[in-house]
Amino acid sequence: MIRIHYRTLLFWIALSLSLWQLGQGAYLHTKALLAQQLIKDAWQETLQNLQHNKPWPWADTWPVGRLQVPAHNIDLYVLAGDSGRTLAFGPGHRFGTALPGENGTSLISAHRDTHFRFLKHMTTGDEILLQGLDGQWQRYRVSTSAVVHESHAIADSHKNTLALVTCYPFNAIMPGGPLRFLVFATQQETQHEVST
Repeated sequence: MIRIHYRTLLFWIALSLSLWQLGQGAYLHTKALLAQQLIKDAWQETLQNLQHNKPWPWADTWPVGRLQVPAHNIDLYVLAGDSGRTLAFGPGHRFGTALPGENGTSLISAHRDTHFRFLKHMTTGDEILLQGLDGQWQRYRVSTSAVVHESHAIADSHKNTLALVTCYPFNAIMPGGPLRFLVFATQQETQHEVST
């Protein structure tokens, strides 16, 4: 009788922990999706008034670009900074690198299990569109990808390049880790018109 009681208790504890974990995962994905809508509205205001517009009053970040990858049906808004707090809501532009549309290398990072999970499917030649604060769209083509250690420094290029980075491996059970997956893309000469 006591054994059955302990087994039942263990079953309910295991079930409760499993449901809690599932709820946490669903919460993170839902938060990331809903935040993109608020960020979209702030981005539209930014393009109209040419000022930084926070997506919610207490935000410590603001949108600085819009990223599209047509082959993978991706349309994301890029936030200023790439701290863990910022990346919970969307891709983040690393301070100190070129802003979208500026000369040099622009580095954008996001989590491997939310906004940048599509990176594992990108191939050489894929098109990436990036809208900057001036409202202009720049067109990039994926040139290469690599797995590097987190301490690997990304050199600024004399060409206009885009580096997308996320944690690696994509199917890791524990978040973080020392490896990063990088996708490099080179800006093409012509600007791209995109309907919104």
